[in-house]
Formats: sequence, structure tokens, C-alpha cells
Amino acid sequence: MIRYRNIRIEDIPAVKAWPPYPPEFAGLDYSLRDGGWLDEYYPRPGTDIVVAEKAGTMAGFAILAREPPATAELRIALHPEKLGQGLGTALARMMLLHGFTKPEIDTIRLIVRKNNPRARKLYQDLHFRHTGECTEEIQGEEIMFDRMELDKTTFFEESLR
Repeated sequence: MIRYRNIRIEDIPAVKAWPPYPPEFAGLDYSLRDGGWLDEYYPRPGTDIVVAEKAGTMAGFAILAREPPATAELRIALHPEKLGQGLGTALARMMLLHGFTKPEIDTIRLIVRKNNPRARKLYQDLHFRHTGECTEEIQGEEIMFDRMELDKTTFFEESLR
């Protein structure tokens, strides 16, 4: 069973101490380290960070950062030893529900690396739609991304099916 809770300040050093990602996901390792996502988003106003625990251990976290006028950006990171266990899907669904129950959020967007087909499939299966492409500089390297988004109406219509 997965348990969700808001992140606590003492969780941040624990995440930074997680082992590195396997080679397939090595480009994402920066998100867990000093200067990574938690340093960037905690405690930014309008941002929710939720931790997923499985068997009493932190298995991942999700960030939902509000962006005016009615949008939020989603980011998900899993513990490197918890990949491939369905936790990403469960955490994403929970965070989408969390976001879309807020009246001020109509659309949740994200970017996903073009060289990460597993993540792209996860988001497509959750009914995110492709909205374009972009290039971002990550640790001095140009990375190509797909832009994706999901609107509140589609999320709830698909959830009822």
C-alpha cells in the first residue's frame, strides 16, 4: 500500500542521499541532488510537494507548481530502487487528482525527455496530450523534451471510464 504525505524539511537530505539512477535514467540524477528539484521548489509559494511511502520507506515524490493563470507544472521523481513497480503511475494519478480538485487549476503540464520512452508512455496512458517540443539546458547540456498537458475535463472524464 502506498501512503502519501506532504514533504517535510528532513526528507530533503534523505532524498539527496538516494543512490544514483541506473544508466537508463542517469540524466535524471541531477533532480535528486544539491541544486535539484527540491532545492528549486521547496518552499516556493504555490507549490505542493507530496511524498509517496511504501512499506514505511520514501519511494518517491511529486511536485505540483502553480503557474498563473490556471496551470500547474508536474514533476515526479522515484527512488532509484523503486523504478518499474508502478509507483510512478500511482503517484502521478494521485497528484493529478490533488491538483484538479483545486478550483484554480484547469491544466497540468509537464515536459518529458525525448529519450525517455517509459515516462512518455506513462503520461500518454494518463491522457496527457503532446503540445510541442522544446530544448532546455540541464547542467550545461542541451536536452530535447516533449511538452505535454492534461486538462481537468479530460482527466475526470477518463477517470470515470
